[in-house]
Amino acid sequence: MSDGVQDLRTDVAHGARIYDYILGGKDNYAVDRAAAEASQQVWPALPVHMRANREFMHRAGRFLATECGVEQFLDIGTGIPTRPNLHEVVHEVTPEASVVYTDNDPIVLAHARALMSRSGQGSTAYVDADLRDPDTILDSREFRDTLDPSRPIGLMLIAVVHFIEEDDEALDVVRRIVDVLPSGSYVAATIATDDYAPELLAEVRRAYREHGETLKFRTYATAQRFFSGLDLVDPGVVQMHKWRPDDPASLEVPEADIAMYAGIARKP
Repeated sequence: MSDGVQDLRTDVAHGARIYDYILGGKDNYAVDRAAAEASQQVWPALPVHMRANREFMHRAGRFLATECGVEQFLDIGTGIPTRPNLHEVVHEVTPEASVVYTDNDPIVLAHARALMSRSGQGSTAYVDADLRDPDTILDSREFRDTLDPSRPIGLMLIAVVHFIEEDDEALDVVRRIVDVLPSGSYVAATIATDDYAPELLAEVRRAYREHGETLKFRTYATAQRFFSGLDLVDPGVVQMHKWRPDDPASLEVPEADIAMYAGIARKP
């Protein structure tokens, strides 16, 4: 990196660092904390929502490794590592599983490199790239050397597509990645929505924008389009806490406290 301060983008909020702060982490800056606090003031359920997102990622990883036999994963928008991370979840099932992480924040990059060096199982790698430029991910040495394109890959898009504001662009970049995955691959995604609390979440979106970060909410119909051409796994696209919960008590969370749809689908 040429200039640490400039590259760290401490003048604008970043989704990964906001997420880190809400979950109790320390790898964030004043602008990230300000965005998080402003969002929580208008929507106090934000920590509940973010924990539900993390829990879905864990369930999705275990499901793909255990029930679908997936042994390699591409996690785009991984965020600042919060244990257990995806590779730790899937290595409990398949110790030889391979995982490629990607994100576009220098703090995530620094943590990921340290994390990869401590990983004693399977193959893990990190690509410093933006979802908006999928070719950078797919053409990277880390992707080519770590994942076998002839075998199914689990594509994880957890809380990331809402950072692309235009629907057509978001759908296109996801489709470009899915198109290169082999048959039998899976896509697991969480997609931000304001269907259940539109007025409160309009204020959350405003708080994000005021601190320099994009946040795009999508309807149920648009969320379904991210899985177009794929075979959805039961129960389909639902609020993320309703996707095969480990604890039935999680279903007692008010719908207005969860602002993401989730789904897992198989590529024919």
